[in-house]
Amino acid sequence: MSTRVGLGFDVHPFVGTAPDADRPLVLGGVTIDGAPGLAGHSDADVVVHAVADALLGAAGLPDLGTLFPASDERYRGAPSIELLRDVLARVSDAGWRVGNVDVVVAAEQPKLAPHIDAMRANLETALGAPASVKPKHAEGVGAVGRGEGIATWAVALLESTSS
Repeated sequence: MSTRVGLGFDVHPFVGTAPDADRPLVLGGVTIDGAPGLAGHSDADVVVHAVADALLGAAGLPDLGTLFPASDERYRGAPSIELLRDVLARVSDAGWRVGNVDVVVAAEQPKLAPHIDAMRANLETALGAPASVKPKHAEGVGAVGRGEGIATWAVALLESTSS
């Protein structure tokens, strides 16, 4: 098989109270000022997490939580964009390169449109491949629609390096 497709998903709630109340919001490697951060063991970058899981799934590798478990203190507060570099090395070692990724980010807050180009550029730089990022609203439906957190879906196309 010369191409494979993977689907990634991630969701995190916004932080509540101390000690994480002043945690920054990081999406696609972009720090978004003035917005509440997301709860999570690493930097909780749901965009990068979904992309990483899409890549890992397409390559037939273990998921992000298995490779970088929340029980491992080495990953506490870790920049997810750096974890993505590790994922890419694993994907490459498995004989694949990224063709492209496509991402959908569902959030009621903050407004993501001003940050989409920077997220896309960060992903393209990290991946060495085209990326698209699309912001969506959940229109009041479910936890994301109530503004309780952010969810992201990503699809990745991998191409065999042996063909």
